[in-house]
Amino acid sequence: MRKTLIVEKSETMRLDAYIVANLTEISRMTVKRLLEEGKILVNGKIQKASYRPSKNDKIEIEIEAPKEIELKAQEIPIDIIYEDNDIIVVNKPKGLVVHPANGNPDGTLVNAIMAICKDSLSGIGGEIRPGIVHRLDKDTSGLLIVAKNDVSHIKMSDQIKNRQVKKTYIALVRGLVPENEATIKMPIGRSTKDRKKMAVTKNGKEAITHFKVLGRYTTNNGSYTLLEIKIDTGRTHQIRVHMAEIGYPVIGDTVYSNGKNEFKVEGQCLHAKKLQFKHPTTGKEMNIEAPLPKYFKEIMGILENMNNN
Repeated sequence: MRKTLIVEKSETMRLDAYIVANLTEISRMTVKRLLEEGKILVNGKIQKASYRPSKNDKIEIEIEAPKEIELKAQEIPIDIIYEDNDIIVVNKPKGLVVHPANGNPDGTLVNAIMAICKDSLSGIGGEIRPGIVHRLDKDTSGLLIVAKNDVSHIKMSDQIKNRQVKKTYIALVRGLVPENEATIKMPIGRSTKDRKKMAVTKNGKEAITHFKVLGRYTTNNGSYTLLEIKIDTGRTHQIRVHMAEIGYPVIGDTVYSNGKNEFKVEGQCLHAKKLQFKHPTTGKEMNIEAPLPKYFKEIMGILENMNNN
């Protein structure tokens, strides 16, 4: 569904504010998202939210038609690492979407969590994201926190917002990373070439990634580096974008690498291994870890055997 606005006079208000004022059926947050996704055009071009509309500007807004999603509990095997009355921490397998969306109406982590927790889930995330405090990409495995009540959800969200939740990932990347330790500080935003992708862009949001080399491997098929990665920020696809930008894409990443997949792995070799945070009720320091998934271990076994021979 496409909406069109013709600006009658030059405005002092920003583009996002102008659209909200003239289209009452969509919220400011929706406008923000549509701008980021390139679904709002001014005279056929993408503009920033801060753009000031001029007289006779033609603003086209592509609005997705709402779809009814009936959220159902589903018996999907999930590895529960920790659970109490306030939170549940799961080890999400690769290939599992976190919450329902267009194209994934069910079979998600939320459907599985509903079957486990029944009615005990925070409602802050909305109807299709109950209890979801943070997310992982579909093809990234590892630890994810789900809140069982609203108080826990608010407190955990505050910790994440204030960068008090420490996240540690393990990644296998293509190429031999020369530095033993380094920090990548490059802003990330929506790609102007492909709106489905993220990219390093000067107008993006701050993104900080720290990495440490755990091992380097050379085979007849190529060279690889195993990394421990910690992030200060949680931008969409942050690790994958940063590593690809500096020339060391994550193995199995079909979006940000050159498509080479010598290990025939489905989904990237990226695992959220460790979470450190304060329990939302007791304040106790929580240190939770999840082992590498089987496919990741098998690849590492191949590399280690080749380098030992």
